[in-house]
Amino acid sequence: MIQKPAFEAIAPSFGHSFAFQKFNANNENKNNGWHYHPELELVYVNGGSGKRQIGSHVSYYRNGDLILIGSNLPHCGFTDKLTGNKSETLVQMKVDFLGSDFFNIPEMKNIQKLFEVAKGGIAFSGKTKMKVGEKMEILEYQTDFQRLLSILNILNILATSTEMNVLNAEGFSIETEVKDNDRINIVFNYVKANFKEDISLEQIADIVSMTVPSFCRYFKKITHKTFTQFVNEYRLVHASKLLAEQPMSITQVCYDSGFNNFSHFNKSFKAFTGQNPSEYRNQLKTVLQS
Repeated sequence: MIQKPAFEAIAPSFGHSFAFQKFNANNENKNNGWHYHPELELVYVNGGSGKRQIGSHVSYYRNGDLILIGSNLPHCGFTDKLTGNKSETLVQMKVDFLGSDFFNIPEMKNIQKLFEVAKGGIAFSGKTKMKVGEKMEILEYQTDFQRLLSILNILNILATSTEMNVLNAEGFSIETEVKDNDRINIVFNYVKANFKEDISLEQIADIVSMTVPSFCRYFKKITHKTFTQFVNEYRLVHASKLLAEQPMSITQVCYDSGFNNFSHFNKSFKAFTGQNPSEYRNQLKTVLQS
């Protein structure tokens, strides 16, 4: 049974213009499936490491994460029992949560630009991640009005930060096409569940009722990647996670990530990360010990 993307309806509690949630060991975020919503979502993961899949971008994060996800950009949850994070803080708001004209005033020009860039998903790093992460964790103890001012302050810090990486640099062209959203999400969910197996183009095209040539054109148009490239990236991110977290041999990591040829895995991993698997693992050990 292939899972369709879930459309998530986000309702701020009565009297609020945005939704705020905090999760920790006693209150886990169970929404790990593929979903999308019209609201922008700002997520801070305090510590831990895991996979991030946003649009057609897949990567692995370490030492927590700070991400801004644009309106209707499909994504998976970032934490689970294995992430090892202390907490996860989420703020979700509509683009016009302060009224249709508020962000058109001159002082909001940078934030308006940030919302535009966020359509491809943005990961923040360095001092920005630490500073904004702290501010997001304090939201829990603030009054509604303080919280609103803090969110504007946070958005302004993000809008002027240089420590950002746009995850889908060419944008993600399915945000308004819900029919396309359904179709691409079926593909992504299938890859998520079956990336360790061999997935043929015939198989995946058949699942979304398309011919192989039209599926290839469609997938490239939406994700700016070939299907094979996307599946390989998914496998390589999984391999990065295993190398960082599991005491298994590199050969085992190769086969557990869906590769059936060790030299192809080595070459692909080096092209993807700039290091071969053993260099990657050794560098991680140095980072963790320092």
